[in-house]
Formats: sequence, C-alpha cells, structure tokens
Amino acid sequence: MSLLEINHCPGTLAEGFSTYSRTCLNKVFQGKKVNHILPYDSPFSGTESDILFEENRNRISISGVQEKFSVVLEKNKLRLVKEGEVGKYILKPIPSFGKKANQMPANEHLTMQIAKQVYGIETAENALIFFNNNEKAYLTKRFDFNKEGYKLAQEDFASLAQKTPQTHGEHYKYSGNYFDLFELMKEHLPAYLSEAPKLLKLLVFNYLFSNGDAHFKNFSLLETPMGDYRLSPAYDLLNSRIHIEDKDFALDDGLLPKKLSGGTIKSQFVSLAQLAGINEKIVKEILLLMTSKTEQVAKLIECSFLDDTTKRNYLQSYQGRLKRLMKE
Repeated sequence: MSLLEINHCPGTLAEGFSTYSRTCLNKVFQGKKVNHILPYDSPFSGTESDILFEENRNRISISGVQEKFSVVLEKNKLRLVKEGEVGKYILKPIPSFGKKANQMPANEHLTMQIAKQVYGIETAENALIFFNNNEKAYLTKRFDFNKEGYKLAQEDFASLAQKTPQTHGEHYKYSGNYFDLFELMKEHLPAYLSEAPKLLKLLVFNYLFSNGDAHFKNFSLLETPMGDYRLSPAYDLLNSRIHIEDKDFALDDGLLPKKLSGGTIKSQFVSLAQLAGINEKIVKEILLLMTSKTEQVAKLIECSFLDDTTKRNYLQSYQGRLKRLMKE
C-alpha cells in the first residue's frame, strides 16, 4: 500500500509537516520522536493484528459506545497494552456506526484542536494517528495521571448526580438540563466562581460546533495537586450532527429547566449564566469570543484531515449555528 501523503502536522494541524511537529511531540508524547503510523493494521481488518485488538478490548475499562483501545508509550513507540499494564493513551479507530464513520477520527481531532487553539479551552492532549493500512484513528492522552505517573481521582457528572441505569433508566446520561451541571459544581467545587465560566464557554462551544452528544458523562471533575477538585480538561468533542440525527442539546430538557426555557439561543445562554451566578461582564466576554473567530475556524477546517465534502459540511454547520447564536 502506498504511503499516506501528509502536509500538515497530524497533531496541531500546522502547515509544512509530513509527520508530528515538535510542538505536538512535546505536548502529546513527552518530547519523544513518535511515528504517526502505528505498527498495526486497523482493528478487525482480517489480519494478525485482530488478535491483539481483541485481547486489548478486554483490558480497557473506559466507558462509552465507541470502540476504544488502551495504548502505552514505550521509549518512542506506541503499542497496545499487555496484561497488567495501564495505558496512558486511548486509541479510537473508525467506529462501526453512524454516517460518514470514516470521518469520525478527523472530526473529533479537528473539533478538539479548534476548542484549544481558537477558543483557549483546556482539552485533553490529542492527535490523529494512522494504521499500516492508512486508516485514521484518534489518539488522546489521559489526563487522569500526573507527571509522576500517579492516578488522579476523576468523577464524571453522572456519578456526581448519582444517575445510573437503575435510578434514571437506560438513557440516564441524558436526563436533566445543563443548569444541573452548575448546581453539582456548586456542591463539589470550592473554586466554583472561577470554574463556572469555563463550563459556560464549553457549553457555548458545544452548541456552536453541533456537539449534540454532550451528556452527563462527558463532563468531569479532576483532582488537583492540592487534593481538591476542578473542572477536567474537555474531551469527546466532535460535530455529532455529521454522523447522527441529533438535537441542538444532548440533555432531554436542553440548557435550562423547561419552565425557564424559551427565546433565542443567546438569551438562553444569558439566562443560564445568570442562574449560575456568573458575572455579566464575563458572560459578554465569552459570547464575544465565541462569535468572533471565523477566520481561524475556517483555516483549521481547511487544514484538517476531513475529506473535502465533510470539510464543507463542517464549515456550513458552524456558520449556521454562529448565525443563530448571534441573533438577539
């Protein structure tokens, strides 16, 4: 099979790179010179690699619908974990569901890079990576380990809210509204006033980039070196509308309790911020930031590893949401 031609860093999407840039290597791979091609064919492609992926599948405990595999960095090479090992990376190959499934890794990578580079949202470090047969996969570095390798406590919002299939039914992750997240943060975070604006910005981002699957388990609190908690880096961000028919907001009741919802999207975000006790000046700054970066967004979309049709779909989706968000 011919080698994949690369003109942008598969990590940062910076132009003029045929592999990972130094910036990406430092942030994602501890400065080690890692190859952007894995020593495996993609999972379940009918090759010897299939056995390794099947064994790995039984060792990973991270929840979610999409197939995930645990990966370790050994010297400067990435490989699937062996029995007894804990991987510091999560590998997400092309899933077996959804429209344009083969675009999903590049979609998640692009969306995460836009969040970080354009809007300054703290995200899990990530990159695209490729199998021997040129198929793409999304690779993300786990943030629940500190630099010394010790596991940090992490609690997702479904656990904080004590939502389980037994208490709230099969779709427990989607019950409620986004104000519930702020209420949970008030209860569990001493630094609520500094963390709440970060959550608001992330919710606006999710709307703007059609992430219609941002449920309770896709938000977490993370232990700090001081032993208390903060909002974790963002993860699982992608334009879900490209792959599935979904709503504007993942949660059943939307942004606000039903009795308070109504009006334009912008007015709903403002109402949410008021309920959450976020300073009006900060809210205005967030909304101005989120509606003023069109050129940077368009450039990253163009530099992404999406195919040309999906690039157009992604841009049009963003432009449509932006227009609605700016409506008074």
